[in-house]
Amino acid sequence: MTETEETQAFEGLFRVFNFIAPLSYAFLQRVRTYLRPESHPKKTILLTEGNIARKIYFISKGFARSFFTDRDGRQHTLWFMGEGDLMLSVYGFYRQQPAAENIELLEDSILLSLTWELVQTVYKDFPEFNYHGRLLTEKYYLMSEERAVLLRTRNPAERYANLVAAHPDILQKASLKDIASYLNINQETLSRIRAQKITAR
Repeated sequence: MTETEETQAFEGLFRVFNFIAPLSYAFLQRVRTYLRPESHPKKTILLTEGNIARKIYFISKGFARSFFTDRDGRQHTLWFMGEGDLMLSVYGFYRQQPAAENIELLEDSILLSLTWELVQTVYKDFPEFNYHGRLLTEKYYLMSEERAVLLRTRNPAERYANLVAAHPDILQKASLKDIASYLNINQETLSRIRAQKITAR
């Protein structure tokens, strides 16, 4: 990672923090000393199910997904995250218990990471940050609930449209297999939906 890329990563994360609510200069300076820049190639597994999630990540550049593997060896994608997102295994990180999912990078990525121990230090020393932590946790639970509602109440074409609205370049970043598993449909159904969308243009 170049010095410019590292600076851009820090600035991007602090924009996200300050968008939620302004934070003190002292907080930003402290957190900058704690954050660790990381560069990883495509297909890197940052977390393996069954292991404890030790870090939370900010994606400065790249794209990622979370997935679990069922008893038959099939992968099921749970979420996609891209530039400007904070990503973690919510249960595995906050509970410091074995995670039920994997986190995989789908592109070469530039990340900033913060360990669980240092997050606890930040919460203790800067009570103002507890608000940001609560909103981050709420975001993940809302995403999980919204996906569950979509799977129950929307047809495959509507689910696909919702995903593309959230990630317009998803087809360039994730495989059709991963997209189909996220939508809880097979690849043949996904191909038909895509063909219908193209024909309708």
